[in-house]
Amino acid sequence: MRIARFSHNDVPQYAFVQQDESDGRDYLVALDGFPFGAQPVKPTGDRYELDGEGIRLLSPVIPSKVYGLAKNYEAHAEFMHEHGHSDIAHAPEDMVIFMKPSTSVIGPDDPIVIPAYSHDMNFEPEVAVVIGRIAKNVPVEHAMEYVLGFTCVNDVTLRDLQGPDPMWTRAKGFDTACPLGPWIETELNWRDTKISFSLNGEDVPKASGTTAELIHGIPEQIAAISSFATLLPGDVIMTGTPDASGHLDAGDEPVVHIEGIGSLHNVVVRE
Repeated sequence: MRIARFSHNDVPQYAFVQQDESDGRDYLVALDGFPFGAQPVKPTGDRYELDGEGIRLLSPVIPSKVYGLAKNYEAHAEFMHEHGHSDIAHAPEDMVIFMKPSTSVIGPDDPIVIPAYSHDMNFEPEVAVVIGRIAKNVPVEHAMEYVLGFTCVNDVTLRDLQGPDPMWTRAKGFDTACPLGPWIETELNWRDTKISFSLNGEDVPKASGTTAELIHGIPEQIAAISSFATLLPGDVIMTGTPDASGHLDAGDEPVVHIEGIGSLHNVVVRE
């Protein structure tokens, strides 16, 4: 099942994304409420074409917080070391966890804004986990019971600020640093999900990978984070980027593609 958040004539609402068998096209089936609440939601009877007039896909969720896993693939850990952003040459034994604020979240086709104080913005395509219910001290073996679904995320990073700012607050937490979308997919082969990336229509093979190569798996991530912080419905965990990231300039069009979910497209502008 695909769950989207969209606006129709600037009024935001949620919808199921369903394919019409008669024409093979995707439609937004509007819902009467909030799919993260205790009460079940149901269709309102309104249906819109995905690319219809007045329709705009939004970030599928506005989380209270976003957690990320750094150096959670061996290849990316090596990249960080080679470029002077890590003292160790391999993935660390313990999880390296950081946060992005809710104000960093944007949706499909929204502009990623390069701040005036940065000159090295990088892309990082990843699978994002969307939490479906309150999670605290969750054991690994039950962790996936707390997941609503998955979406695409671009963990945009100001690489030139990452070294001077050891907490990565500005490097990863600036406005527009967390594009999410295009929707939440509730059914996914999360153990082996393929990640790929294109920039200005050209594939970037070095940015591709699969969640099968994660150092710390998704259940382990949920268990670890929920051991020190309460995860709320709609919160997001960025699971890690597979390999070397790359530079973004104004005018670029990055696209994160996750097999089984879809594609997240954005544009880059300078402040």
